[in-house]
Amino acid sequence: MIKWEGVMPAVTTKFTSDDTLDLQMFEVNIKAQLDAGVHGIILGGTLGEASTLSDDEKRTLVREAVRIVDGKVPVIINIAEQTTKGAIEAAQKAKEDGAAGLMMLPPMRYKADARETVEFFKQTAQSTDLPIMVYNNPVDYGIEVTLDMFDELLRDCPNIQAVKESTRDLSNVTRIKNRFGNRLAILSGVDTLALESLFMGANGWVAGLVCAFPKETVAIYELQKAGKAAEALTIYRWFLPLLELDINAKLVQNIKLAEVATGIGTENVRAPRLTLIGDERKRVLQIIEEGLKNRPTLPDYKNLELAV
Repeated sequence: MIKWEGVMPAVTTKFTSDDTLDLQMFEVNIKAQLDAGVHGIILGGTLGEASTLSDDEKRTLVREAVRIVDGKVPVIINIAEQTTKGAIEAAQKAKEDGAAGLMMLPPMRYKADARETVEFFKQTAQSTDLPIMVYNNPVDYGIEVTLDMFDELLRDCPNIQAVKESTRDLSNVTRIKNRFGNRLAILSGVDTLALESLFMGANGWVAGLVCAFPKETVAIYELQKAGKAAEALTIYRWFLPLLELDINAKLVQNIKLAEVATGIGTENVRAPRLTLIGDERKRVLQIIEEGLKNRPTLPDYKNLELAV
């Protein structure tokens, strides 16, 4: 059982300078997320450099995360597979390794049509009892899961329970609510539309810059939930230049640089990605430094009274 709400970091995968998993820094970052009050941990997403990880590495990350969180929040692993068979096997391994749920992309590489995409999700969902959040990101991955497709999936797959809404169409939050009510939880998957989505009724935020700024991210969520919109908006306006580092082809490198700046990560990436250099690096560092210089003082966001 997962409560699909709150801030769920799509955490980066930490690597050593020798290109192996840096489990020590991974633990440092996960503990910082927990200390900030996040509501779940998502592994192996775009930010997690999933396409570069071996199956064994993914399994190691799940097992380590489960150990570190020790039941405090659910651990969710992303499934990004080319075949239905591969997705089913990934779901089985996730269950064996202690994951509490799955985030699922449509088939990778092959541009499946609507019927094929629905069948891909159905067969995988019906092979497991783990709860599933569909990752709907047609901008980056080329396949949109439409409301009609969701209608069929929700009818046949009770464990499909949430959507990571990354269409960039803010009004889609309202469309989903109007169509499905509370049957499908909505978590914003775009950092620069997160507060707007929460104001429109989204249940949570699958966040990116949270990897470097966990407390600020959770504070925004908790403030808006408590009805303190103006306070949430003040922090969000400060945060926006940093959040824009997430909507960029180099989001992994950008966010890892930010993690270095806040002391909870390294900038090691896995090839073909390379660390930033030259003017590109200077520009990103300038944004990070400006954000740190003006970093807001946060209220006691963990002990807010909910608005009546």
